[in-house]
Amino acid sequence: MNADREEQEDELLALQSIFDAEEFVRDESKFAGEIRVCVELPADFTVLLKEGESQRQYKISYLPPLHLTFELPEDYPSSSPPSFTLTCSWLTHTQLSALTTQLNDLYQATGGAVVLFTWIQFLKEDALGFLDISSLLELPSDEVSNLSQLSSGEKHQTGDFASDQDPQPSKVSSEDPQEAEELGRNSPVSHYSSATQSGPNSESDEEGSEDQRLETSGLKAVSEDDHEDTVNGGDSSASLLPSSNSPQPQDPCGPASVLVHSKESTHKDNQKPSGPSLTPSQALLSQILIYNAAQKQKEFSTTVFDCGVCFVGWLGSDCVQLFECGHIFCRGCLGGFFKLQITEGNIRGVRCPDGDCTATPTPAQVQSLVGEELFSRYDRLLLQMTLDRMADVVYCPRRTCAAACIMEKSSRAAMCSVCDFAFCVACKKTYHGTDKCQNEKRKDEESEHSQNTALPRTIEGLKALWADYSKGSKERKKLLESRYGRSRVQFTVQEGLSEQWIVVNSKNCPHCFCKIEKHGGCNMMTCAQCHQYFCWACLSAVPWGRSGSHYSQSPDCLLSL
Repeated sequence: MNADREEQEDELLALQSIFDAEEFVRDESKFAGEIRVCVELPADFTVLLKEGESQRQYKISYLPPLHLTFELPEDYPSSSPPSFTLTCSWLTHTQLSALTTQLNDLYQATGGAVVLFTWIQFLKEDALGFLDISSLLELPSDEVSNLSQLSSGEKHQTGDFASDQDPQPSKVSSEDPQEAEELGRNSPVSHYSSATQSGPNSESDEEGSEDQRLETSGLKAVSEDDHEDTVNGGDSSASLLPSSNSPQPQDPCGPASVLVHSKESTHKDNQKPSGPSLTPSQALLSQILIYNAAQKQKEFSTTVFDCGVCFVGWLGSDCVQLFECGHIFCRGCLGGFFKLQITEGNIRGVRCPDGDCTATPTPAQVQSLVGEELFSRYDRLLLQMTLDRMADVVYCPRRTCAAACIMEKSSRAAMCSVCDFAFCVACKKTYHGTDKCQNEKRKDEESEHSQNTALPRTIEGLKALWADYSKGSKERKKLLESRYGRSRVQFTVQEGLSEQWIVVNSKNCPHCFCKIEKHGGCNMMTCAQCHQYFCWACLSAVPWGRSGSHYSQSPDCLLSL
């Protein structure tokens, strides 16, 4: 082993000891590997996407990583730089080209020393400053991408967004420029890539064409698998980096899926995903936001927080943070607090336990803390409370229904969509059209006859008054009318007697509660309104044709015939 190979081995071993498996993976079959570099962002870093006259702007803490795939030639580091490919989903072709040139300049500045760690530090700490990106990253819009693609001609395969969204990008290699250009032109989805070939043939490559050193493959849309891996795992080296015993990079499945693929996968380019699709710029923004959320959750899970209830330090994986207020509690304390409130029916109490804070948890947080059974009760009570607060919602007055009904502001009428009962929203009685409600009528009569003598309050008194009025002479009737009021004597007394008669001589159907009068026969009755079969004596519902079994179980009903 010559001196260059010894330095290469030492450098790769040093990188393996410095970075974990999610950041660096070595290809054991040769002096090659892949480095995943997460760029350090300043505070209040913002990503911006302009769509016509509107714009979408989000504050983020993490960007998808840059992928540096390298292979060390035999005469590295003494004579030749590493052969590498730099890929990134959120940088343009021009920006990647500038970074590639800077990496080569850094190697030249070392004077023949190892350079991989220097490259990593530059990409991590100084890449944004080198590209004049301070606190705002503006994503290229679809319109700009399309214009750039039209102006590039046949000579360049640009880094513009493609219109299709195949989850399988194609491999682009600088070893065969014609094949790379053809793959870049025909493959509907790929990443911005900049490749530099070093080694014995590097001089001839530079003399041939500068365009052959810069290859692009566009933007990879977020597929279902990408989204699922991001949400479930957040960050997995197995899905983002090739395994140590694999000579070729594997397909990426994480949020920053920007690895180079073998050209055998290009046969899948014609397979288009089904369902609604995003534009390439929207897909890129979605990829960035998903990755940012996954990394923030990962950071939260590995940080220790003091619970606001028990004041014990817990890992974030054992805690819950309320999004509205940001307060953090351990799952045990917050879950016990929520369970108590839901069990007691205090839905308004399902909120942040911190002092006077009124922030509420999301339904998903409540469900994860209290379980399915209590969450079902919470969901039902929350819906009930929400409906009670709505001014245009009333409930069906039938006790067997009580369904929520939407009423119109211009009308007092409401129709139950479940039992089709039309009722007055003011008095909750059967809809009476333009007539006043019974309570309003009584108030009007009381106001009209406030100077008259009050009517008897007992049924016997009303019966005596009505008998005196109906059988009396004209002079007697005029006297009673002047004393009690004519309308009160003629209508109120009759109405009171009628209501009393209904109470004495009728019963309510056990199903629809309609008034039913029995004219004779046995105790087995059928409601004319809802056709419920029931016992007149005990008012219990009886299955049709099972009167004999009912009488055998309730002999008192048979004796009351």
